[in-house]
Amino acid sequence: MENAATAQVGWAATNPQRRARVLMKFVDLLHRDMNKLAEALSREHGKTLPNAKGDVIRGLEVAEFCIGAPHMMKGEFSEDAGPGINMYSMRQPVGVAAGITPFNFPAMIPMWEFCPAIAAGNAFILKPSERDPSVPMMLAELMLEAGLPAGVLNVVNGDKEAVDAILDDDIIQAVGFVGSTPIAQYVYSRGCAAGKRVQCFGGAKNHMLIMPDADMDQAVDALVGAGYGAAGERCMAVSVAVPIGEAAANLLMEKLIPRVENLKIGPYTADNDVDFGPLVTKESLCTGQGSGRSRRGRRRNARRGRAQLQASGL
Repeated sequence: MENAATAQVGWAATNPQRRARVLMKFVDLLHRDMNKLAEALSREHGKTLPNAKGDVIRGLEVAEFCIGAPHMMKGEFSEDAGPGINMYSMRQPVGVAAGITPFNFPAMIPMWEFCPAIAAGNAFILKPSERDPSVPMMLAELMLEAGLPAGVLNVVNGDKEAVDAILDDDIIQAVGFVGSTPIAQYVYSRGCAAGKRVQCFGGAKNHMLIMPDADMDQAVDALVGAGYGAAGERCMAVSVAVPIGEAAANLLMEKLIPRVENLKIGPYTADNDVDFGPLVTKESLCTGQGSGRSRRGRRRNARRGRAQLQASGL
C-alpha cells in the first residue's frame, strides 16, 4: 500500500495522454497474448476456451474505452454564473483505489476496475479471487510491459485477511467489489465506516418470462445460453423460467428438454466441442449437483417444472 501511495504521486502528475499510451500498448499486448491468457484462464477456472477468450475480450474493450480518458477527464467552465462569478470544475485522482474481484470472470472484472482507475491517475491494488489468481497476475505483468511505472498496479493475493486490510487502511480511498450479496454488504458497510468511497455489485440471478406469443425457438436458445453458458457461474445466468399459459409451458418443455439433455460437458481442451466445462471447485460441484446439474437432475427438474406449471394453472 505504501508502494502504491508513493507511485501514485508521480503517476497523477503524468499527463492523461501519456497515461492513455500505456493502455494503448496494453491493448496490443492483450491481442498478442490472447490465446495464452485464455488457456491459462480455462485451465485454472474450467471455462471452455471460447468463453475464456470472451472473458478477456470484454476486459480488453474496457481498456480500449479508457484510452479516451483524456477527453472524458475534461472539466467544465461556466462564465457569468452570477454577478462577477465564473464557475469551473476539475477532475482529479482520488489517490489509491482497490478492487476485490470474483472467480467467475478473472480477466474481465479486474480490467473493469483497474483500467478506469489507472487512466484517471490513481494507483490500484487488486485483490483477485484466491480460486483463480493467475490471469490477474498475468495482466499486471502485461501492464508493466506496456510501460506502467512499478507500484501503480499491485496484485495482492489472499482471503478475508487481505480484504479487511484493504477496507481498514487509511491509504486506500476507494474500493470496488464484485461478488456475492452477503460479502458485498460486508465490504460496503466496513469500507464506508472507514470513510472510503465504496461501490459494490452483489450477486444476482435472473428470471425469464416466456409470453404466449413468444418465438419459442428463440426463447429456448436464450434460455439454454443464459442458464447453462459458463456453467451458470455468472450473474447474467437465468435460474428461473416462467412460461405464461399452459400452451406456452408445454411447447417450452417440448423444445427445451431435448436441448438440455444433449448439452456436452467436458474439459477446455475439447475447444468448441463442449457446451460448458467443469465448475470451479468441488464445493461448487456439490452445489450444482444439488440443483440438478447432472443430466439426470436436469431432466428431472424439467419434468417437475412441467407438473408444477400445470398444477398452478399456468
